[in-house]
Amino acid sequence: MKWYRMIYLFIKMFRNYNDHLYKKWRSEVRKRDGGFCQWPGCKASKKLQVHHIKRWSDSIDLRYHIDNGITLCKYHHYSIRGNEQSYEAVIVTGKQIG
Repeated sequence: MKWYRMIYLFIKMFRNYNDHLYKKWRSEVRKRDGGFCQWPGCKASKKLQVHHIKRWSDSIDLRYHIDNGITLCKYHHYSIRGNEQSYEAVIVTGKQIG
């Protein structure tokens, strides 16, 4: 792999929260989820965050795919961080990604 391609991929690992594509993706996921946390049994409608189901750093081709996002309340978002593989089946039940 050429050095400039490696630098490009390294830079793409970091999220730009102000990027218009990222903002659009978050907005579309929140709209689809109706303004509520999507964790089973949770009805929270405040302190919502949009989370990537397949990790940002591992799934470049799914970063802006609406089916790779889910709206979670702050509590559930932080409770699953770093443990994505363990909870993915709970979140994705009934969804096809990719």
